[in-house]
Amino acid sequence: MKDYYEVLGVKRGATAAEIKSAYRKQALEWHPDRNKAPEANDRFKQINEAYQVLSDAQKKQTYDQVGHDAYTRGNMGSASGGGAPGAGYGQQGPFSYSTQGFDFDFGGADPFDIFEQFFGGRSPFGSAGGRARPRRNIYEMTISFDEAVHGVEKTTVIEGKEKKIKVPAGVDDNMRIRFQDFDVLVHVRPSPTFKREGQDIYVEKQISYAQAVLGDVIDVKTIDDSVKIKVRPGTESGSMIRLKEKGVPYPNTKRRGDQYVVIKIHVPEKVSGKAKKILEELKKELA
Repeated sequence: MKDYYEVLGVKRGATAAEIKSAYRKQALEWHPDRNKAPEANDRFKQINEAYQVLSDAQKKQTYDQVGHDAYTRGNMGSASGGGAPGAGYGQQGPFSYSTQGFDFDFGGADPFDIFEQFFGGRSPFGSAGGRARPRRNIYEMTISFDEAVHGVEKTTVIEGKEKKIKVPAGVDDNMRIRFQDFDVLVHVRPSPTFKREGQDIYVEKQISYAQAVLGDVIDVKTIDDSVKIKVRPGTESGSMIRLKEKGVPYPNTKRRGDQYVVIKIHVPEKVSGKAKKILEELKKELA
């Protein structure tokens, strides 16, 4: 396994705030409920294991003194005293936890607060320390597809008071956002142009048979603007062209999903006499 600092993407000597910020970013990116990559589950465990050590001043000091290999081999960070750190993981609700006889140390932060606004659902623990969490009022809000992918701020009346509701860019349908005194369940109206799967966007683009055979440069709409892309000669209907990081932002991060352009070849029902002759010649040429 990598050095814990490498896992979280921070330098040695990073402050507690920098470690906490890096942990949240990595945990949101690699959480198995949102990241479907085969290695997501293992990466998420490593991220939690690294944070468990680096967020604790005493454990961090020992880790810095003896080094990664000695620390993990000696299991100096385990509260239960048995097995290597990271062994014995389970999963409840939206996030993983350790079954070594202790919960991950979230540096005083409630793991429910960290994850709920991004993953929805209820924490498997009542709250930090196992205390029962009081029932919260849940309000529903419907926003457009464009507002969901770019973020929006709306003013509404909740609990008799005017509230400004800031919806971060990248929220999805049925995602619950946590505020100080209440929760907001977001509903997103679908787009007539784009299909969304997580943070990835799919859009169909029709091209002519000639463009498919000869290749061309075409304009494609994205959620932000239009871009020009190259269609290679011999492109088949159903082919997909990936536009890296042209998808939906992950909430409160700089990372974005991708956009996939699905090529559809348009076959006209009727053609002119001249076009028909050209197609007949082409038919013979390709026979």
